[in-house]
Amino acid sequence: MTIPPHDDLLLLLTDVARLIRTMADRVARAHGMTRAQWTILARLRRHDGLTQRELAELLEVEPITVGRLVDRLAARNLIERRADPTDRRCWRLHLRPEAAPVLAEIDEAKAAFDAAATRNLPEAQRAALKDALLHMKSNLLAGDDEAGFAA
Repeated sequence: MTIPPHDDLLLLLTDVARLIRTMADRVARAHGMTRAQWTILARLRRHDGLTQRELAELLEVEPITVGRLVDRLAARNLIERRADPTDRRCWRLHLRPEAAPVLAEIDEAKAAFDAAATRNLPEAQRAALKDALLHMKSNLLAGDDEAGFAA
């Protein structure tokens, strides 16, 4: 059975995510940065003190890629590397106070993306959509066996 493109939930989710990433790329560039740099700043706000390896895993990119992005952000005094207090081989990434205005720009952009994506969507549907997406995420995080597919 073939699913019509407009009825394919996963395709629609992918399309919406791609459109938001495209918007974020454009807005970040207008602020002299990249979406990847913005993502690093946003992740560090949530999880201050990550290592580059941990950050690379969260972003699903290679550590060398994160290293280059971190170098650029450190050169702009937005983040800093600090020695790990328990592991001399490791450096932890921390936001600097200078990142606050950039984080405010990111928050403003996220609010604009949200408003654009959910324009004319009644609050009840918005809440139901959020609940459904959280449920889907939970299902997928539960593991391959419970999600109903095998490797």
